[in-house]
Amino acid sequence: MPKYLHTMIRVADIDATLRFFELLGLKEVRRFDNEKGRFTLVFVAAPGDEDAQVELTYNWPPEDGSACESYGGGRNFGHLAYRVENIYETCQRLMDNGVTINRPPRDGHMAFVRTPDGISIELLQDGHLEPAEPWASMPNTGEW
Repeated sequence: MPKYLHTMIRVADIDATLRFFELLGLKEVRRFDNEKGRFTLVFVAAPGDEDAQVELTYNWPPEDGSACESYGGGRNFGHLAYRVENIYETCQRLMDNGVTINRPPRDGHMAFVRTPDGISIELLQDGHLEPAEPWASMPNTGEW
């Protein structure tokens, strides 16, 4: 039987992306630098759920000094989804650290944010919370 291993996303700034995932509560579980291939792979996962990993792929700048490849299209990738203990506290922590809440948790159940590279992240409440302000009346921002 197939077994889920990981989801891979390409990132332009490995440090900014790691900080983002750390704010969500994920931790780095392993890292692989490939000098010959000029890339770094960093795997992150939620503590206690290390089988569900996200592979962050960082392609190093070209040796000739030319610009790095730009990665767009985060929305057509789809999204990653994470269940959280308290969606309001999670969104507040993200906002306090400069992350835009693209789709606020108006219903107490679901929110969307984006990584520094534009990958959409769905946050789902474990169980149900009653709608609460300021989230209930907060508008959407950008795409999610």
